[in-house]
Amino acid sequence: MREHVLIPGPVGVIETVIEMPAIQPVGLALIAHPHPLYGGTMNNKVVTTLAKLMREHGHITVRCNFRGVGQSQGKHDAGIGETDDLHAVTDHLSAHHPGLAWSLLGFSFGAFVQKRLSTRIAAQRLLMVAPAVSIRPFGTPGTAAHIFQGDADEIIPLAAVVQYARREAIPLTVIPGASHFFHGKLLELREAVRAVI
Repeated sequence: MREHVLIPGPVGVIETVIEMPAIQPVGLALIAHPHPLYGGTMNNKVVTTLAKLMREHGHITVRCNFRGVGQSQGKHDAGIGETDDLHAVTDHLSAHHPGLAWSLLGFSFGAFVQKRLSTRIAAQRLLMVAPAVSIRPFGTPGTAAHIFQGDADEIIPLAAVVQYARREAIPLTVIPGASHFFHGKLLELREAVRAVI
């Protein structure tokens, strides 16, 4: 079952797609998309790949458009207001699904927002794909984390991700030959994530 809803947020509605797994839900998974000023939306192929995988593992998946994208209201806020928006979404859905734990997944800029959210809500895990550590001020996650990074990323250097992962003692899975957008490497990314959930 797929539901398209507009959830109230701090500066207006947040366009959200909620999809149910084929089995009894075991958790909730929020997947955040890459930078909205460079074409990122909740329909990004990495985001939809992660969502499908989490549904296969029994999670209710939640994808949102950040501020100013699609039907989501407001203007881009460099990850600050976007964190507030995702917090509003998790509060809204937790009220409808009490007892289910959150998994937070984010791609690039979305990983930055999810890292920030992980310090504000009780989450089971934080999975960051190609996190924008060379562009944004990443700090310590608020929950157990794992990073997935391509060694051919043309936007976020592997060395910067390795340095961050070591500093924060976060496990890192490197995907050989993968660019920032994982062209031709979505299967490898999916299987790498599957191995840790």
